[in-house]
Amino acid sequence: MSITKESDLIGMKEVSVVVGTTLKLMREYTKIGLSTKELDEYGGAILKKFGAKSAPYETYKFPGYTCISVNSEAAHGIPSENKILKEGDLINIDVSAELNGFWSDNGGSFVIGKDINNHQPLVDASKNILHKAIINIKDGVKIADIGDLIETEAIKSGYKVIENLAGHGVGRSLHEEPENILNYRVKSNRERFKKNTTVAIETFISTKSTTAVELNDGWTLVGNKGGYVTQHEHTILITESEPIILTKSNKIWE
Repeated sequence: MSITKESDLIGMKEVSVVVGTTLKLMREYTKIGLSTKELDEYGGAILKKFGAKSAPYETYKFPGYTCISVNSEAAHGIPSENKILKEGDLINIDVSAELNGFWSDNGGSFVIGKDINNHQPLVDASKNILHKAIINIKDGVKIADIGDLIETEAIKSGYKVIENLAGHGVGRSLHEEPENILNYRVKSNRERFKKNTTVAIETFISTKSTTAVELNDGWTLVGNKGGYVTQHEHTILITESEPIILTKSNKIWE
């Protein structure tokens, strides 16, 4: 959305603190033996305490308050009481919400307990690439150039990107223009980032796959060639210099 008055900025800051804090607390609550349903209900209770509503449920009637993807799941994993977290699991939690008419989105992948399956390098690559992408975003920068940066950095690290998942505008709804802030360069896309707008920037870094495909449950996405995918996401406010990270309370870089 375009920030045109002080109340817009206040609203975006407030909802971004909510989703960022919820993600941080959910990460801290995650442990071996916990079901993803229990983790989701914990997150839902935090959102309710803040007076916020789950964005995926409100927008798409998603069967959970948050998206929790484990191991081979690339995104949009459905919380389940039958999905019990284990040592070394790769997990992604994506939290988005609405508060007082404003929407914000953030997410992060991490390893549960000891990294017995060597997922940490993939997690680190995703975090670092997101950071490099964000610090290079400012008014007038081409969206395609940021996509190129993300893919180039992924390849340097020995990974691929998921090409059909993307960042997006956010603010007065969960998904707004620009709708496709992709993780690779689209030469025909001449669109540029604009100052005083809010967008969700997210990385989708993969070990084997380049496309996410939907399972029969109608929600869960997995890689077309298997392997693992990590995602990290911040909602930011674009300025004439380095952007303001509205969801910094999630502490995904710490």
